[in-house]
Amino acid sequence: MRRLLTAIGLILAASPAIAQSCGNNASGFESWKSQFAAQAQAQGVGQRGLQALANARYASVTIAADRNQKSFNYSLDRFMQVRGADTIVSQGRQRLAQNPSYYQSLENAYGVPAGVLLAIHGMETGFGGFMGNSSVVSAITTLAYDCRRSDFFKPHAIGALQLVDRGSINGNTQGAKHGELGHTQFLPGNALRYGVDGNGDGRVDFYNATDALASTANYLRQKGWQPGAGYQQGQPNFRAIQEWNAATVYQQAIAIMASRIDG
Repeated sequence: MRRLLTAIGLILAASPAIAQSCGNNASGFESWKSQFAAQAQAQGVGQRGLQALANARYASVTIAADRNQKSFNYSLDRFMQVRGADTIVSQGRQRLAQNPSYYQSLENAYGVPAGVLLAIHGMETGFGGFMGNSSVVSAITTLAYDCRRSDFFKPHAIGALQLVDRGSINGNTQGAKHGELGHTQFLPGNALRYGVDGNGDGRVDFYNATDALASTANYLRQKGWQPGAGYQQGQPNFRAIQEWNAATVYQQAIAIMASRIDG
């Protein structure tokens, strides 16, 4: 406990004059964490979250990935080819056939059909095959510090620290390079807000597919999904898909694959 309090104290005691609002390289990250720790504490982040922040490291691989998202500039056909759309559709159909009642229960609860959830699950992590190898806390705090989109990522960084407080993740939890976590790659702030205990075990675990898919369905419903309405481009529910990812080519691919899975 003494070490924990010392680490938190070092963060909170750093001079505000040294701290930076954002930065474009690693040199100011430690002083920025000092400033951000005070903000986090003011927003209710506790000792476990602050310790995770103290241990966070500047994630150079995250910055490199953020500057190099070439696939979103592809044509739709090329994007679907690169992202393995045919494989996602094939495996999605198999998963639906293996457990139709489960996916029907999600549609009954949230109005989101199986194809959409399976397309997202397949696109994001290959149905849980690879959920990332970057520290969630380090990645998301690095993006909150980085000047390019600092204001967007700061609430997600706070969310990650609050998830640590809750025990949903810890400082070593691995996710994608932009700090997304679990089977469907929730940004931490969204995980905190829209997470659902899908299997009824008393906790929300995004590395459990049942919780992750229920949370994904809940997210889409809360973003305006209308049960029974269409989800292709130009139809009412395409707007909810747009809320999941800002890239038009990604949105289009999800809608097309979902339709093929749903049959």
